[in-house]
Amino acid sequence: MELNKKTLYKAGITVLGNLTYAAGVNLMINPIHLYSGGFTGIAQLIRTFLLDFLHIPQIGGLDYMGIIYFLINVPFFIMAYRVMGRKFCITTLISIAMASAFLSIIPVPSTPIVDDRILASVVGGLGSGFGAGLVLRAGSSQGGQDLIGVCLAKTHPDFKVGAIGIIISVCIYTICLFLYDIQTVLYSIIFAVVTGLVIDRVHIQNIKIECMIFTKKEGIAAAVMEELGRGVTAWEGEGVYTGENSHVLVTVISKYEETHLREIIERIDPNAFVIITDHARVAGNFQKRFVD
Repeated sequence: MELNKKTLYKAGITVLGNLTYAAGVNLMINPIHLYSGGFTGIAQLIRTFLLDFLHIPQIGGLDYMGIIYFLINVPFFIMAYRVMGRKFCITTLISIAMASAFLSIIPVPSTPIVDDRILASVVGGLGSGFGAGLVLRAGSSQGGQDLIGVCLAKTHPDFKVGAIGIIISVCIYTICLFLYDIQTVLYSIIFAVVTGLVIDRVHIQNIKIECMIFTKKEGIAAAVMEELGRGVTAWEGEGVYTGENSHVLVTVISKYEETHLREIIERIDPNAFVIITDHARVAGNFQKRFVD
């Protein structure tokens, strides 16, 4: 039952994330003719080429961008299979299909919801970044730059997933610079940067936290190493006021693992004193993990 609830929760987060992402693009960016970054931007460019240059007729109620987005993800999906494994790639394939479907069926308003291009870029970036971050947080990916990003994040622990989207976006907007006016490119870049920054905030596996635990009971260090697979450094301390001996434990985990750590501490020593510091900077062999 617990597994089913967990699976349903992650599935719901994945659906919500893909829906939010596609809504940010189709409702805020496409109506004012700006370009997204990453593979969505590539799909937009290909769509523009097919419709405006080759004059391929548009099917009513179906936008080609979602279909193109799915097709260009296929080779990168195969590449990620070797790095991330079967389970991640199956959920990713489902997520890619969701993102492609939402990008195809969410209607682009003929009249922009927000006329101010800066406001539309920021709001669209917040929505798209939040959606993409939720998908990654659920242990999946929307493909494209996310696939490349999570692969690099696994092999290079200090690499941020949102950074790869910004890198690809620079290449896309360089092309756009020769096709459109400079304002379109600049507003599009604002959208891409906001999206990338929000992804890194929402995707909590990118956030490292330092935990210092003061306890008089045995077993917490062993449980952390066994259940979380994280290293623990221990000292013997003494309370100045009470004069009683205590164990001082220090470990670094991802934000995603914090709940599990709290459960371990609560189970073994509910009276333990814990100090948690977010956004710890770590140098050395810190293994980046992805959700199960």
